[in-house]
Amino acid sequence: MSFLPRHAARRAVLAVACSAACAQALAATYTVGPSGRQYTQLSTLVGSVDLAPGDIVLVDGGTTYAGNVVVGSNDRGAAGNPVTFRWNRAVGATRPVLSGGTHTIKFQQSNHVVFEGFEVRGGSSSCIFSEAHDVTVRDAVVRDCPAHGILGADNNSGSFTLEYSEVRNAGSGSQRHPIYMQSDEVAYPGSVFLMRYNYVHSGNGGNLLKSRHERSLVYYNWFEGSAYQALELIGPDCETQQPGWTAALRREDADVVGNVIVHTSSWRNAIRAGGDLNGRSQGRLRMVNNTIVIDRAGAANALLVQLGLESLEMHNNVVFQTGSNAAPNILRVHEASEVETPVCGPASREPWSSGRKVAGSNNWVQSSASLVPAEWSGTLRGADPGLAGIAARQLRPSANSALVSSGNPQPPSPGGFPFPSPLALPQFDPPPRAKLAIGAQVARTPGARIDIGALESASAGSGQRLRRNGAAPLAAGTGAVPATGGVAVAAAEPRASHAMPVRTAARTATSPPAASAVHRDRIRVAPAMDVLWRAWRDRVGRRFEGER
Repeated sequence: MSFLPRHAARRAVLAVACSAACAQALAATYTVGPSGRQYTQLSTLVGSVDLAPGDIVLVDGGTTYAGNVVVGSNDRGAAGNPVTFRWNRAVGATRPVLSGGTHTIKFQQSNHVVFEGFEVRGGSSSCIFSEAHDVTVRDAVVRDCPAHGILGADNNSGSFTLEYSEVRNAGSGSQRHPIYMQSDEVAYPGSVFLMRYNYVHSGNGGNLLKSRHERSLVYYNWFEGSAYQALELIGPDCETQQPGWTAALRREDADVVGNVIVHTSSWRNAIRAGGDLNGRSQGRLRMVNNTIVIDRAGAANALLVQLGLESLEMHNNVVFQTGSNAAPNILRVHEASEVETPVCGPASREPWSSGRKVAGSNNWVQSSASLVPAEWSGTLRGADPGLAGIAARQLRPSANSALVSSGNPQPPSPGGFPFPSPLALPQFDPPPRAKLAIGAQVARTPGARIDIGALESASAGSGQRLRRNGAAPLAAGTGAVPATGGVAVAAAEPRASHAMPVRTAARTATSPPAASAVHRDRIRVAPAMDVLWRAWRDRVGRRFEGER
């Protein structure tokens, strides 16, 4: 085995460090606001500047900006070094508002982008449209959207994260939804839709969440007030996929953990999984520690399976319907004879892609419930789950509830159909029927044993706010919010008052400069980075000198 000479190794190490420092130095900060800023409209900025990895766009609050903002492929970041659009909290007591347009803001193959702190409303087709990979929408309010609230494209879309946000008064009819996600399994195989710490409610149409995504991780959300289902978890639309796609290419799995689902719609199903006539998931659905409350009279299904689900696994969930004559179906299965033939292949009308596969443990259902899976073990039944106050949406178990310390602390993974890399148990509470600030999630603290449902009883110690360096959003330098399901959230970057001087790299429609020319004037070294770099360089240099 051969080794590099010490001086060669030193040069290699210094080169790596230099590349990281230079990338940081190249990043620029742009400002948008009604006066005294580089741009008065966000749409003007993205139409004039090629944003690059690490660039930050600070947008003043207290102002409404025009919609139809298209963040294009020339405005993309890099993995681990995104382009960031952020509310400049130093100016304006309220969020910057993007309003109107066809798609109020569209990420058009602008991969690796963070969009944080905005209110978005009024887009005639969607308020936020993602046709890109590695997009994070954080701390947003998406409301009053006459069609889709947040929409993922069928093509050219990949991973998407939605967190600490509120979506309300969105959707229309049966085909436009408050949140509608899909990924392009040809262009971005292995993509993940991560949805956590969100409050989604008051839908005007469609399902609060409709996901055709390859892998949906739905953690710690509060869903309430859907027009149809609260959640619909199905397969990609078979008519709109790229060449090379088949239904057998990927499996669409969903891990649903620690959510509150309050179903008030007259629509029978709180959740539907498997497929519609355009797309079968043939995937695995896992549900752990969710609280499902059907708060209305009449026939109801907690979960409907149809048209091609591979398997269902449920642990520590509570399902309850209010009313004196309530008798909810826990798992309703649409048999082949009950559905039409799918639009495109596979043409099977069977509810399960390879025969019924169901498992579960320690779920609570009311005594009057029907269609309780026989495959479950340790099922608890009773007249009332003992929640603190359903009418007031106080859904934490009372001290004497049968849910307390009755969950399975180690939900078993089914041998024949294990869920890949699941979140074993919930670590946080869902939002308390309100939007959460960044970092304001509450740690779930079980007592002697985990409770059934999305919330621990007050006596178990939950309900204490997890300290995150004071008020949210996080101040710079606090590190990352603890990861959930293996996905970390970067801490906030320095606030506007500490930002480095800005510079402009404008382009004209008639003569767009080359990418290298656009970024040539953006080289600068932040003082703090310069100090750290020189200290590190000197230390490493002395070490190599000593080893000669």
